This record gives sequence, C-alpha cells and structure tokens, in this order.
Amino acid sequence: MTGTPSDGPATVTTEAPPAPFTADDYRARMRRAARAAADAGLDGLLVAPGPDLVWLTGHRPPETERLTTLVLRDGEDPVLVVPTLEAPDAAGAPGGPALTLRDWTDGKDPYEAAVSVLGPRGRFGVSDNAWALHLLGLQRRLPGTTYVALTETLPMLRAVKDAAELRRMAAAGAAADRAYEEIRQVSFAGRREAEVAADLAGLLRRFGHSQVDFTIVASGPNGANPHHEAGDRVIRHGDMVVLDFGGLKDGYGSDTSRTVHVGEPTAEEREVHDLVRAAQEAGFRAVRPGAACQDVDRAARAVIADAGFGDRFIHRTGHGIGVTTHEPPYMIEGEERPLVPGMCFSVEPGVYLPGRFGVRIEDIVTVTEDGGRRLNNTAREMAVVE
Repeated sequence: MTGTPSDGPATVTTEAPPAPFTADDYRARMRRAARAAADAGLDGLLVAPGPDLVWLTGHRPPETERLTTLVLRDGEDPVLVVPTLEAPDAAGAPGGPALTLRDWTDGKDPYEAAVSVLGPRGRFGVSDNAWALHLLGLQRRLPGTTYVALTETLPMLRAVKDAAELRRMAAAGAAADRAYEEIRQVSFAGRREAEVAADLAGLLRRFGHSQVDFTIVASGPNGANPHHEAGDRVIRHGDMVVLDFGGLKDGYGSDTSRTVHVGEPTAEEREVHDLVRAAQEAGFRAVRPGAACQDVDRAARAVIADAGFGDRFIHRTGHGIGVTTHEPPYMIEGEERPLVPGMCFSVEPGVYLPGRFGVRIEDIVTVTEDGGRRLNNTAREMAVVE
C-alpha cells in the first residue's frame, strides 16, 4: 500500500553495494522490450523519463517540458531523443554505450528528431507517464501514427526479475525487516502517529534506502483506513496499530506491513489478527508457477469470507513491485495472467472494522520454480509494544 512520500539522504551502511548493471544488461533489456513490442503488434515503443526509462537505460533525466524519449524498434538500434544540454548525461548513463543519441537545441522544433526515427505512420506503445504535451506534439507532426499505453499492451515488461534484480529485491526486503525489528523497540503510547512514522522513515534510510515512499502508521480507528496518512492522533494504550512502509534501496522496492498492539490485546483483536495471518498464509501458499494471479487473491479472500468478514476485506490481495513500489501484476479477481518464476508482488490481506481498528499483514513474495519465497521474514504473529 502507499501513503505520503518522504525523501531524504540515505544513511551510509556497511554492507557492500550490489554490482552495477552494465551496458550489456541495458542493451539486452532494450532488445527484449523491442521484441516484445513487435510480438504485441506494435511498430515500436516510446519511453519517456520515469521508471521505464531508468530500467531500460539507467538514465534518469529530469521530467520537464523538454522532450526526452527513447525509441525502440525491433531489429534497429535504440535511439534516445534528448535535449542538447542533457546529452552528456545521457551518454554517460550506464546504458549510454548502447544508445544512439539524437539531440535538439532550445528554440528548435523538439519533434523533428523523433519524426525522422518514427516515420510517417505506425502504432506505438508509450510509457504511462509520458506528458500529454509531448504525445500531442508528435500526433500533430505525425497524424498517421497511433499510440497505446504500455500498461495495456506490455504490462509484464518489467514483471519478471532476473537473478541480479532478485538479489536487490531481497536486500530491500531484509532492510525493511530490520526497520520493523527496530521500530518494535520504540515507545508508541503517548506519541503521535507522525512521530512513529518519522522513526520508521529514519530506520529505512539507516538500513540503506535512498527513497522512502510511504510510512503508514494507523492507530486505533485509523487502522480501518488502508491508506491512512500518519497524523496528529496520539497513540493510546489498547490501540491496534497498522504499520505499512517501504521505498527504494539500490533502485528496487520494499513494502511490508505488520499490525502491532499497544499493551495486551483483547480476545477479539487476537481473533481478527489470527484470521488475517491465516489468510496471508493461504495467499502465500497459492503462489506457484502457472497459477493465475487471481488464485492468490481467491485463496486469501476465501479464508476471510468464510469467517464472516468478507465485506471488510476491501482491497486487492497484492500488487507487483520492482523499480517502483506499485506495478503489474495485480493479485485480484479477474486477473488470469499466469505467475512466472521471477515475478515479485505483495500478499497483503486485511480486515477493517470502521470506527474500531484494522489489521493488515504483508510480505513481498517472489515466484520460484516450484512455489514462492517470501522476501520479508519478520514474525507475523501479533507483536505487543509499549
């Protein structure tokens, strides 16, 4: 789940950084993407600044009104249309040696370079975060071209992680686990949710996160809102508290949820927590190659529905994660896409009782050759905090 982003400098850790991706790694990704586009009936891809461009090239330009777009066509060299003032950074990016640069200067038509690469007609996939300004500009210059969002045509482009990516995902998950173990030791009662959320953000950075995307701390009745933003409510003795936090470490995401209790819980609170824990276990056990994404949702949801709380589980069971904390695939009814080894996604059922409390338990899971593997390994039993 997500909340309010909180960015800041990362604290230096003692662990060795992962080996950087090479130009050959990026070249292989671009070739694979171009081939996938052709297989999907597209004449190519247009990739704007954002997570897709970072994943494909290692280049992270500013997202501004100046046109930057990567053009990928099967059987042709990748071309990056880039403002002249940003060309040196593009050439120096990790994937720069695999790119042909077409630069344009301020005051000139920014679409001229793209026009010569795209041709007068064709159907192209476009990264979801492309600016309407640029897409409309291309359409005016090339009225014979049409465009479709990548999520519609190539939703699984980044979904299957290779071994190097999985190592980064595992390290991000382990760092989030360390943050959880530490936050359990702080005082909750008498402090504002926002104060505990700040502690969590600091811990994520201490354990190597360069970016904190969300730190949900939802106490008491606020726990019944899955996307509650930590606020000024003072946490009280007797509160259930949902903790949901994550971000990016070495370019790859973490996201985990645990629900703790301030002081001893009631029998009902334990019962609901145990129910969610059983549902989360059922969802995890449904993970295997060839199973449909919806099978994970069905397995977790059935446990909660059978206990009479089906209408209190109000969101999908999971979402993909990688270079962003939310991406395809999604674990939800109707998603029949099969699970493939290397996919990474959350399994996070919850029960939400309005005006009272909520419970959510979440792990990131990766599909293996014969099942699934959790990338979060802290205890899922209810923790009692002070």
